[in-house]
Amino acid sequence: MSPRPYQLGLREPAVHENRGRILAAAREILSRPGRMAHFTVDSVARRAGVARATIYYQFKSKSGLVEAIFDDLAARGGMRGLPEAFGRPDPWQSLDEFISVFCRFWGSDRLAIRRLRALAALDPELEKVARDPWRRHGLATILGRLGKTSPAHIDALLTLTSFETYDLLATEDRSREQVAALIQSLARAVLQTSPPSASASSSRRSRAGARGRPARSG
Repeated sequence: MSPRPYQLGLREPAVHENRGRILAAAREILSRPGRMAHFTVDSVARRAGVARATIYYQFKSKSGLVEAIFDDLAARGGMRGLPEAFGRPDPWQSLDEFISVFCRFWGSDRLAIRRLRALAALDPELEKVARDPWRRHGLATILGRLGKTSPAHIDALLTLTSFETYDLLATEDRSREQVAALIQSLARAVLQTSPPSASASSSRRSRAGARGRPARSG
């Protein structure tokens, strides 16, 4: 009988331990004051006390590592509460809870999340890490229950529930809960307005273009 399955079983705890150390090291580096240049695969490996090859074995690539860090932060930041938000019978309560869950997440480790989103904005390979299309889909689902299917409404709420909006509103004299309440209020105000129609937007652009053209002489 081959001893390989048994040996693999012995290796599994070490693999999980290495993964945890790597993620903890990455979080620490991302949360540390200083320049973003300090966050590299090599710096994470040194901090975790593992070989560089171990990181690639665990995460396949730098983008895989960054994605795993984001997922780890999301789990620690309370994103597991999203199913409860979608399960609320009242869609307005669903929207309020959706906003609260994201505010808890955005506020859980602001510096690390800010840097991860900056990395995603600068590197096309990391763009999927930000999960913005997933957040848009979640908002579209909730707004569909409210009968608000306009792309303009979805775009507005995608902006309101973004980390960048949270980061701007979360001042020293405004708590996480107060930020959530403010965004909830703004979201309701947005949804109570009628979005501009495509024809109205086109008409405004035409008038603006006409004003910019010189008058034709007879």
